[in-house]
Amino acid sequence: MTRPKIALAIDIGGTKLAAALITSDGQILDKHRVPTIQSAPAEMLFDSLLDLVRTVTGPKSKFDVCGVGCGGPMSFNGSRVSPLNIPAWREFPLLTRIQETLEVPVVIDNDAKALALGEAWFGAGRSFENFMAMVVSTGVGGGLFVDGKLLDGENGNAGHIGHVIVEPDGAKCACGARGCLEAEASGPAIARRIGATPVEADLKERVRAGVMVGRAVASVVNLLDLEQVLVGGSVALGFGDIFLDAANQELSERCKLEFSRGVKIARVELGEAAPLVGAAAVGFRSVGIDPRAE
Repeated sequence: MTRPKIALAIDIGGTKLAAALITSDGQILDKHRVPTIQSAPAEMLFDSLLDLVRTVTGPKSKFDVCGVGCGGPMSFNGSRVSPLNIPAWREFPLLTRIQETLEVPVVIDNDAKALALGEAWFGAGRSFENFMAMVVSTGVGGGLFVDGKLLDGENGNAGHIGHVIVEPDGAKCACGARGCLEAEASGPAIARRIGATPVEADLKERVRAGVMVGRAVASVVNLLDLEQVLVGGSVALGFGDIFLDAANQELSERCKLEFSRGVKIARVELGEAAPLVGAAAVGFRSVGIDPRAE
């Protein structure tokens, strides 16, 4: 029997670094995570990532490809990354640095695009040709499937819904603009607003986060004629039905075109595993495995 293909999946975010070995039939063989040390300089942070990879792969693990989901923005294919929530990495040559340590192909994409690919592969996205998957966590990002294809954009950064303006002249965003969804509804934004961790947010704040997300999603749905929106991430999943109901109510109030009425926001089917499964899908796609066909 032919051995299933195995991907080393890496998810790089502002709060955590995670890695796993995942088979082409969707099984997670091993996974680990460590905190993202925001105060660490660039090389120390990369060393932390390498230590995590060694923990997951061990001395004898065999894998065929490495897929990486990383916060953006980034240059095409992740040759240089500048995640807004990882200040130490500005124009960091992530692709080259990882490739130097591994003997398999390495492919990097935006983490939210990876999330969308994972949902299209094994999650709720299998049912749709036109959908967005998004994450509301330390950052806010999205990936777009239009006509059954993942959108890349000129530099591979398509889907940055976190920088749709939802509150004109609102809070200052790390990107330099004001009123971005990420500056209003991400975990750090909520923490700044309430002076505590998002876990301690009251009903009003949880509803507000949902409203902001619904407002941004409405613009995307009206623009791209989408069928469905899927949302994950620690804020979206942690705030639960309160957040989701507020987001869908706002979406309904702002989507009045015939083709956009009735579109819903639902949770990602893959839950907390979605970012890593998505990173694996990025890798598998590069070696000729089509996530939509699985």
